[in-house]
Amino acid sequence: MSSEDTARIDAGSEKGARAHERLTGNRVAWMTTVAADGTPQTSPVWFLWDEKSFLVYSLDSARVRNIVGNPRVSLNLDGDGLGGDIVIVEGTARIDHEVESAAENADYLAKYRPVMDAYGWTPEWFADRYPVAIQINPTRYRYW
Repeated sequence: MSSEDTARIDAGSEKGARAHERLTGNRVAWMTTVAADGTPQTSPVWFLWDEKSFLVYSLDSARVRNIVGNPRVSLNLDGDGLGGDIVIVEGTARIDHEVESAAENADYLAKYRPVMDAYGWTPEWFADRYPVAIQINPTRYRYW
């Protein structure tokens, strides 16, 4: 098993190109935050990656409180079920009060509007339900 272990993705390599493709196209990542008592808490999230940072819109929930208390997070994409096609991003997160809402974010809507429509959600409903913008700055990418 080989792994890249850097703060960037080598999109010129086969494995890096695959990780790049998945971070651009996958709709769900598993985000892990750390509770005040040190317990890791993992939940699925929708995310947007601009090749520099990640944006997640969240409920005002334990996830947000965890980030305020400890900004270290990880994002993980599902693998192939056999230990391959793994993408792990470690980083620091912050609540960003300056980011536009999900209903106003054209890139986010381009990625997730079909899913919202399938669920019968409007962008405004989604933005009201998930009002907290979380920015994640990667500190390490691991993929194999």
